[in-house]
Amino acid sequence: MALKTDRSTLDTDISNFMNEVATRGGVASQSTAGSGASMDNGAALVTYKTVPSGAVPVGLLINDMVNIDLTRQHLNQHKDEVQKGGKVTLLRKGYVVTNNIQGTLPSGGETAFLAHSGNVAIADVSSDDTDADGSKLVVGKFLSGADEDGYAKLYVDLPNTNL
Repeated sequence: MALKTDRSTLDTDISNFMNEVATRGGVASQSTAGSGASMDNGAALVTYKTVPSGAVPVGLLINDMVNIDLTRQHLNQHKDEVQKGGKVTLLRKGYVVTNNIQGTLPSGGETAFLAHSGNVAIADVSSDDTDADGSKLVVGKFLSGADEDGYAKLYVDLPNTNL
């Protein structure tokens, strides 16, 4: 999955690390929390949760996480690659154009919920878009419908009040 270059970044967070290979454009959830400001605390980890129940979405991943041999090649800075285990940039407020959409494609105006593996989905009464405590895992809102390639404009608003 991927992000297109059309985006507006209003608020980003650089206080988390990621210990897995991942493609940008998905919603990262808190794995373990750091203490204090956590700016250089390796315990502040995020991940793409395979099951959204109980997850705490913290932002949309802006970097590609790779696992390459750095003695043989360099990170591709034009793709904004970060080595596995490194610090990541998470979009907390702003919009992106992504195709990390699960299930029914949006037509525009729908609320975006956290789905499995960092994907987002529109609300569907037949799916389990409610967490165990009854709160909704709201990530933001779709600002457009999906195009022929499955990309849609998504406004990310995290953290939210889960209304």
